[in-house]
Amino acid sequence: MLGMCRGRRKFLAASLALLVIPALTWLYLSVGSFQVKPVPLSPLEAQSSASIGGTGERQALELRVRAVEEENRALRRELSRPPKSPSAHFPISSHRGNQSRTHSEEGTGDNEGQKAAAVGNSSDCVQQPVVDKCEVRHEEILRNPLHFHFITDSIAQQILSSLFYTWMVPAVRVDFYDADELKSEVSWIPNKHYSGIYGLMKLVLTKTLPSNLQRVIVLDTDITFATDIAELWAVFHKFKGQQVLGLVENQSDWYLGNLWKNHRPWPALGRGFNTGVILLLLDRLRKLRWEQMWRLTAERELMSMLSTSLADQDIFNAVIKQNPFLVHQLPCFWNVQLSDHTRSEKCYKDVSDLKVIHWNSPKKLRVKNKHVEFFRNLYLTFLEYDGNLLRRELFGCPSEVDHNSENLQKTLSELDEDDPCYEFRRERFTVHRTHLYFLHYEYEPSSDNTDVTLVAQLSMDRLQMLEAICKHWEGPISLALYLSDAEAQQFLRYAQGSEVLMSRGNVGYHIVYKEGQFYPVNLLRNVAMQQVNTPYMFLSDIDFLPMYGLFEYLRKSVVQLDMANTKKALVVPAFETLRYRLSYPKSKAELLSQLDMGTLFTFRYHVWTKGHAPTNFAKWRTATTPYRVQWEADFEPYVMVRRDCPEYDRRFVGFGWNKVAHIMELDAQEYEFVVLPNAYMIHMPHAPSFDITKFRSNKQYRVCLKTLKEEFQQNMSRRFGFAALKYMTAENNS
Repeated sequence: MLGMCRGRRKFLAASLALLVIPALTWLYLSVGSFQVKPVPLSPLEAQSSASIGGTGERQALELRVRAVEEENRALRRELSRPPKSPSAHFPISSHRGNQSRTHSEEGTGDNEGQKAAAVGNSSDCVQQPVVDKCEVRHEEILRNPLHFHFITDSIAQQILSSLFYTWMVPAVRVDFYDADELKSEVSWIPNKHYSGIYGLMKLVLTKTLPSNLQRVIVLDTDITFATDIAELWAVFHKFKGQQVLGLVENQSDWYLGNLWKNHRPWPALGRGFNTGVILLLLDRLRKLRWEQMWRLTAERELMSMLSTSLADQDIFNAVIKQNPFLVHQLPCFWNVQLSDHTRSEKCYKDVSDLKVIHWNSPKKLRVKNKHVEFFRNLYLTFLEYDGNLLRRELFGCPSEVDHNSENLQKTLSELDEDDPCYEFRRERFTVHRTHLYFLHYEYEPSSDNTDVTLVAQLSMDRLQMLEAICKHWEGPISLALYLSDAEAQQFLRYAQGSEVLMSRGNVGYHIVYKEGQFYPVNLLRNVAMQQVNTPYMFLSDIDFLPMYGLFEYLRKSVVQLDMANTKKALVVPAFETLRYRLSYPKSKAELLSQLDMGTLFTFRYHVWTKGHAPTNFAKWRTATTPYRVQWEADFEPYVMVRRDCPEYDRRFVGFGWNKVAHIMELDAQEYEFVVLPNAYMIHMPHAPSFDITKFRSNKQYRVCLKTLKEEFQQNMSRRFGFAALKYMTAENNS
């Protein structure tokens, strides 16, 4: 967790124990004096946002992106200056509820598909007890200031581990705990709260977290820090006697039982306490036999209450009612609760007084509060800040060696910076921050093992193709999107405003965040390929519309051509139109008619015939059965292959040879190229990409591409020996 105080830049790391579940929504990090940087991990519920539609909206969005990018540039300039303050390190933990939607008025506040607001602190920092520089309370991570403990299912673990691995934030360590193994500890407790079983898992922290972890700060994931978290950590010094829990009083009348007629809450001390922010002394809790304490209390109260309404919060409060000495009451500004019946406005006079904002209503950003518009606008702005800014190590404390980062730096140091093609070579090793499954994905492959996933990549300027592709292809889709943080939020709004996209749960959207000057086309393809969960994949491009019914046709071809037991690449013939409005052919006969009339053409016949000539379109016109074709120089068809096919070569970026090299690799590995007689796809017209413009206008770009081609061919010769000589010969003769 990163935090700051007004008037001074300070990067604060924490040994963070963060409980995360499959429906995990937002994880918040902030840097320096630049507020909070959230990481979106699942779709938001519908809000008042529209899709990218009319010209006015588009221009407004473009202006917004430019403004945010300018802010990001300013942040980078600020970050280039030496840090002014040392760092401190603090253990924290946080909890997240799941996607069940039972009615609840308020509580710990975890909810799927929602987000909290990031708020800057406009007041000077309050003096707190001194926290020693580089102090870490978790002895296993003495040299590692930031430590996350995630309780997740396998899907959330995949998403988070990939995100942190590719983010490469300095001095961050992540541990995962299997939520399924913990469910039995709390599954016996009936719970009406929308967080479901995951809303109870804070109860088992003493048993779940490492025994040598002595203290943690537990945070719900709908919490936003508006101050330096060192101030909250310093509150541990104020604990006295047997105090083991630091909590803020609940800021509604829920536990007073007067919200509606016959309202009967769990027992609590006065207004009770909210468990969205908890300071836990784990070592003392274990000595007090916390496990036995909360279990006996829960069993006793459930005999009359029958179920919890606010998940773990009800049980915590029942324990505190019997043992009030356990609590150190925190000032209310450490958990300003925006629940439906909140009285939190009495807690502060001005937004500058706030330290922690808790969006603990199921309505989240739609909750009523006199300052909610201010919080919401700040939050939506902060979403767009550049997350790569967190990669810079701003503090001077020693940290555990990151071997991945160390190896990367070693590889980069071996590159010749005077090489005219240095930037091309560097891009091959650039680690792009990657957020898998940006929106909810759910697809179970069929039992006959014939399913095919369409694989493609895109940037913001091709977003308009998504709906059309979804209408043409009913099967699963894996997409890698190359976006900035600001563009990712635009995409989110676009998707939420699209009935077509929101109706499809079988489309996996994987965000690869922008970095560097090239479009990493083959990295994007590899990311999309790696997330395919069907036996076969159709390697396409985003500007092609597959024929209606291609998904089912390819499934039948899997059986017909024995794809499971042979190495085949099934070629889908590619055509193109120069018309933005096209009556898409619904059959091969209709396509041939449009071909004869000049409405359609074979793909790139007028600029790059060699790319698809081996498909043999003359034979395809009359073919009724699949036919085999031979590899030829510069062949780059669109193919369906098994999921275990080779990945694309990352050295090729932007425009040129990115698909050609892959098809050459398939041929070298003895794949058969088989053309399907009744399949087709059509390229839709669009403005030239930035990369093809660079290729055409920049001589050095073309020189470097030629150099990379030669190096690739030499590499093929080393790997495949005599069999690879034909690639060099064919290239020389072409």
